[in-house]
Amino acid sequence: MKSTPRAIAAASLPPVLTVDELATLLRMNRKTAYEAIARNDIPGVQRIGRQFRISRDAVLGWLGGSTGPVARGPGATP
Repeated sequence: MKSTPRAIAAASLPPVLTVDELATLLRMNRKTAYEAIARNDIPGVQRIGRQFRISRDAVLGWLGGSTGPVARGPGATP
C-alpha cells in the first residue's frame, strides 16, 4: 500500500504541536493561529503557563472532519 504525501507529512509531525507548527500545518501566519486559538476555533489546545500546546491528533481529526464542530465555551453561539 502506498503512503500519500499527506499521510507522510502527518506522521512526521510531533504528537504535541507548538503554535508555529500549527500555523505551518494550517498554512496561516502565526498571528492568525493565535487569533483562532483565542476564539476556540482550534481543538486540542492546552495552555501551559504562557505557552500553548496543541494535540496533533485533535487537529488532524478536525481537519479530516471526523470530530464535527469545535466545542466552544459557555454562552458561545455556534
